[in-house]
Amino acid sequence: MTSPLISPTSEGRWTPRLWGTLLVLCAAMFLDALDVSMVGVALPSIGADLGLSTSALQWIVSGYILGYGGLLLLGGRAADLLGRRQVFLVALGVFALASLLGGLVDSGPLLIASRFIKGLSAAFTAPAGLSIITTKFPEGPLRNRALAIYTTCGATGYSMGLVFSGLLTEASWRLTMLLPAPIALIALLVGLKLLPRTERERGRGGYDVPGAILGTASMLLLVFTVVEAPEAGWGAARTILSFAAAAVLLVAFVAVERRSPSPLIRLGVLRSGPQVRAQLGALTFVGSYIGFQFLVTLYMQQLLGWSALHTALAFLPAGALVALSATKVGAVIDRFGTARLMVLGFALMVTGYVLFLRIDLDPVYAAVILPTMLLVGSGFALTFPSLNVQATNGVDEHEQGMVSGLLNTSVQVGGAIFLAVVTAVVTANSPEGPNPSPQAVLDSYRPGLVVVTLVAFVGLLITLTGLRPRRERRSGPSVVVAKSTPKEAERVAVRD
Repeated sequence: MTSPLISPTSEGRWTPRLWGTLLVLCAAMFLDALDVSMVGVALPSIGADLGLSTSALQWIVSGYILGYGGLLLLGGRAADLLGRRQVFLVALGVFALASLLGGLVDSGPLLIASRFIKGLSAAFTAPAGLSIITTKFPEGPLRNRALAIYTTCGATGYSMGLVFSGLLTEASWRLTMLLPAPIALIALLVGLKLLPRTERERGRGGYDVPGAILGTASMLLLVFTVVEAPEAGWGAARTILSFAAAAVLLVAFVAVERRSPSPLIRLGVLRSGPQVRAQLGALTFVGSYIGFQFLVTLYMQQLLGWSALHTALAFLPAGALVALSATKVGAVIDRFGTARLMVLGFALMVTGYVLFLRIDLDPVYAAVILPTMLLVGSGFALTFPSLNVQATNGVDEHEQGMVSGLLNTSVQVGGAIFLAVVTAVVTANSPEGPNPSPQAVLDSYRPGLVVVTLVAFVGLLITLTGLRPRRERRSGPSVVVAKSTPKEAERVAVRD
């Protein structure tokens, strides 16, 4: 039951405690995104200080992705079963400790281990935080506004991480690892006071242990294979066998979930068109953006000779647009609906990516790079909150953690898969020889940018299908997912 101290007033105004709760959840989301983007700029300094090879440096990034993407399904269901407040606070404490460890170690393996632990903890804070919002804010304008603020805090963290990393790395790469620790600790202490207590779900089916094992193993193996494929080779026997093993585990997972009385994921939720579009939209949206940022960073630093800070500031207009839109996007979603905004957001991003294909070795920032950043930032501001609203609206309270974990899994897996694909395309087109010309290197980037554009275009086509059924749109199904089957509903009714 929702506490009156945490609920909006009868007039729809937010109480101070409600604002405080949202800020704690936003801080965790901000830290998750900040941590992903900050480490990239610091990698050269880390490698020089700890004597790490390129492959070892890759695992500083990949270790976080592996823990995050591999355990999100389990993290989402754990929030429903064990209590969202409890899961969120414990995971946030682990995140703070792992951040402290990462800034103090003098060993590459220990640094990678701390990154994996941080990813693991984020896999529990992200779905728990999102499901706290969707269960404490009533569906409609209030929830849309909260989700818009929450998701734009994540996008702002990702953008500001580049700037912070550029500044902090000038002093020491360790500061980039240590920065999240005090912020996470403050959020934890405030959260202990403000976050509402939630009851554990008491389902008659108990815990889906086989599903948890198979789901976690399949996601870990899938993300691991995708991360390793560019180095091992996409056609290598190890890569093919790993993909085959991941597929077998996923098939076994689906079979177990279909028969489980208390599944980790209720597969019926994916019978809904709006839910499927939200999941596939998140996959392509984040996948295209991560690939784009990767290539733009290489272009600016390796070809144009820009510093880490200069590169970070080049991305700043996109991040500023996202941050400024935080309190406004919810009202736009209320007026136009998620389906239309996702289409518009994807269209803006595709246009921005196409414009960026004009780059050369002597670009004029205001004429070539800035328009792309503004278009991509606008697309991000519209699309990401809309994806979160569409994925979580119309979902029963006891399944909010599950759907939140599923959405975050789509985000992480999409980023890992398409970044690996873009990397492979660029590598395949790289010029031969020890000293290739800058123009040859630039030409090797263009196919990767084309892949980024095509991925975003596929996302646009997927979201366009949500505009077709006018009769459904009038009744509001663009934000409603499939309800439980009669048998599933019976189990829920008995439990409640």
